[in-house]
Amino acid sequence: MYRHSFIILFLSLIQLIHATPVPGEAQLLRIPNDPVLRRPWPPSPLPAGCVNSATNRSCWSRGYDINSNPETTWPNTGRVVRYNLEVQNSTLAPDGVSRPVYAINGQFPGPTIKANWGDTIVVTVKNSLQNNGTSMHWHGVRQWKSNAMDGTNGITECPLAPGQSRTYRFIATQYGTSWYHSHHSSQYSDGVLGPIVIDGPATANYDVDLGVLSVQDWFYETAFSNIYKLSRAIIRGNPTADNVLINGTNKNAQGGGAYHRNTIEKGKKYRLRLVNTGTNDNFKIGLDKHNMTVIAMDFVPIVPFTTEWLFIGIGERYDVIINADQPIDSYWFHVVPQIGCSNNVVANAVSIFSYKGANNTNPSNGTRNNGPPTNDCLDPNINLVPYVPLNVPSNEIIPASSNLNVNFTVLQNSTSAEQTLVQWNLNFTAIHAPWDKPTMQHVLDKNTSYPKSMNIINLPRSNQWSFWVVQAIPTRAPAQPHPMHLHGHDFYILGAGTGIFDNSRSLNYVNPPRRDVAMLPANGYMVLAFVTDNPGAWLMHCHVAWHIDLGLGAQFLERADEIPGLLDYATKRDFTQQCASWDSYDNHAVYKEEGSGL
Repeated sequence: MYRHSFIILFLSLIQLIHATPVPGEAQLLRIPNDPVLRRPWPPSPLPAGCVNSATNRSCWSRGYDINSNPETTWPNTGRVVRYNLEVQNSTLAPDGVSRPVYAINGQFPGPTIKANWGDTIVVTVKNSLQNNGTSMHWHGVRQWKSNAMDGTNGITECPLAPGQSRTYRFIATQYGTSWYHSHHSSQYSDGVLGPIVIDGPATANYDVDLGVLSVQDWFYETAFSNIYKLSRAIIRGNPTADNVLINGTNKNAQGGGAYHRNTIEKGKKYRLRLVNTGTNDNFKIGLDKHNMTVIAMDFVPIVPFTTEWLFIGIGERYDVIINADQPIDSYWFHVVPQIGCSNNVVANAVSIFSYKGANNTNPSNGTRNNGPPTNDCLDPNINLVPYVPLNVPSNEIIPASSNLNVNFTVLQNSTSAEQTLVQWNLNFTAIHAPWDKPTMQHVLDKNTSYPKSMNIINLPRSNQWSFWVVQAIPTRAPAQPHPMHLHGHDFYILGAGTGIFDNSRSLNYVNPPRRDVAMLPANGYMVLAFVTDNPGAWLMHCHVAWHIDLGLGAQFLERADEIPGLLDYATKRDFTQQCASWDSYDNHAVYKEEGSGL
């Protein structure tokens, strides 16, 4: 069987070498239509009747377990889970300092959306904001054949006008941990976000699921105020955050507010779902005297590895297991902003883990400032080995047409305060997603006259490998890393490093890390691959909120001809009505679209 698979793959590569690219299209590499050939060997099925429990988390349900490949197969539970989210103006004090917040159902962060692998998730979002549109993106959710539910205003929908509601419906084809957030300018930085938990099997056993622990930088000045100053060069460099929030709380510099607390019991193992929901800051995290066993990155289960400190970039998620095997006491959990990819007045944010029976509810001040031995902004790619192994066809030469260059521009000839002065560009274009005529409208109208500012990359062919080199141009951009996020896909990380990429660089095609967010090194490159197996208009962007607001993004328009056929009557009707409502509101809107709109 293995020899047969090798011959098929070899013949496919021979066809690939002799393929003639079509002028005007992105360079693609053909693969057979059967995506299972990406798998280098078949999984070992678990025993029939295997039950998910604290002693066997690799089990799940009949026919599905940790060996199943969520890229090609998932359960159909027939179960529908429903949520209602209302976005509201509010004033809250997450760390004891009061400021305006866009709350969800009156709270920040918003409610946790919980589902099981294979469930259908239905969420109705109501915009009750006074003077702003909104949208809701389900970060990392693959949206298999459901691009219209991606919640990316200016691309898959018009913004949701005040007073209007929209219902999103999609299938949980993957499992693990993520978050939802507005994609309306930098709005999520002011509160429009919440966790997502999709239960499924795991690559290591644990007793208790502690749920999501989110970490984020926090600004006392609103995001809209900060981006206005940054875009007009009133401030230079990324704004400095005033605090770090851990599950939406912390103490402030004057001692107000409260630490987040977890209680654990000696002898038990705890699953903790880590999410960086930040605006600008990337962190290293660790619990004093405890190692973490990492079992998942984003929505991808991995071969477990153990570490004392773990880097987590904006938008990234890690599921870890903590073994409560230390003396009964209270311990600091540290969230440390990393120099070079963070701007924060807090050098070492903390929460508290206390064992049941501990005499002290607060840890010793002597360990309050413990931190990682090194400072860096790099993903631990060498340790991120997907549990279900999938290979990428090796290609000796990555074509120059695959480059996506990152650069920074100051428009020196702009003199008006109403004109954007500062831009982040991808392929020398600052993306602009027009709220009143999103990409989806162009597709439905069969209008291929896309403005250059929409930064469209056409991928018309199905089930092909698409290779991309995201390259920071050292002389054209500040030396800082970028957490790059792709909608609609997990991408394979073939390599990353400093300097300019060329084909002498070593790449990994054998079961490389695959995820939906990864760090582009400062003054460096990252080589990515994904398969064109999910029709849609998919945004790729830096998840530093300031950077995407200033243009650092592009759209992969994948198999555009097939997109209308994936929209049922109700979805098309809702899309049209939502855009009509937005157009009516926008005629007298207080705030008009600026920047990318994303």
